[in-house]
Amino acid sequence: MKPTRRLALLGGGFSTDDDGLLDDWVLGHARGPRPKVCFAPTATGDTPAYIEQFLTAFRSRDCEPSVLRLFRRELDADALRTFLLAQDVVYVGGGSTANLLAVWRTHGVDRLLREAYDGGTLLCGISAGANCWAEGSHTDSFGPLTSLPDGLGLLPGSVCPHYDSEPGRRPSYRKAVATGTLPAGWAVDDGVGALFTDGLLTETVTRAPDAGLYRVEPDGEDDVTERAVVCRPLGGPLRGVPARRQVGPAVQ
Repeated sequence: MKPTRRLALLGGGFSTDDDGLLDDWVLGHARGPRPKVCFAPTATGDTPAYIEQFLTAFRSRDCEPSVLRLFRRELDADALRTFLLAQDVVYVGGGSTANLLAVWRTHGVDRLLREAYDGGTLLCGISAGANCWAEGSHTDSFGPLTSLPDGLGLLPGSVCPHYDSEPGRRPSYRKAVATGTLPAGWAVDDGVGALFTDGLLTETVTRAPDAGLYRVEPDGEDDVTERAVVCRPLGGPLRGVPARRQVGPAVQ
C-alpha cells in the first residue's frame, strides 16, 4: 500500500512560542510512538543557537531529535540518504528561503526530501521552512518583500508566512497572486498549523485567538478572493476565523 504523503505549514513552534502547542500537534501526526525528528536549520546557515533551541525543546518530548547540518557536513551521499529516509518528521527552520533551496540542491537534499515525502515522512516548517514546500512563495530573502516563483513543488500553489504580523505582507502577497506573479495559495498567520495530505488541506489548527489560514486566489484584473479557513483551537472545538479579510481589492 502506498504511504500517505503529508506536510504541514507552521506559523510558530519552539522558536517563537512558549506553550509548545504546535510542536505537540506536529508530533501527534508523526508515525510511530517515539518518532525520529530531524531539524533542518539550513535557512540560517546552521546557526548553533537555533540548533540548541530545537534540541532543548525536543529532548524533553517523547521523540528522537537530530539535526541535519550541511555547512559542516559529515555524511557521505549514501549515509545522508539513509539518515533522511529514516526520519519520521523533518522540521525545517526559518531564515532565507532562497538560500535554503540553493544549499539543498547543491547537496541533493531536495531529491532526498521528495523521496522521504513519498515514503511517508511528515515534512513541516516555519517561515522559510513553510515556503520551501510550495511551487512559489512570498519572501524577504532578497531584502524587500518579493515573490519567489521557485520551490520544491510538493504543495501545489504558493505560500505566504507571517501574513498578520509583518507589515506589507498582505498587500504584497495579494498583488502577486492577482497579477499572476505567484499562483493561488495559502496565507498563514502566526500561530496557525495547516496539515496537507496528498496535496489537499485536511486539518487546520491555531494556538492564537485571532490567527487564521486564508486561501488567496485571483479574481479578475488586479483583484483576489480571500477565503478564511475554519480552524480548530488547540485544545478546543472548531471555530470560524473572523471574516475581516475575505474579499477586497488586491492593490492598495
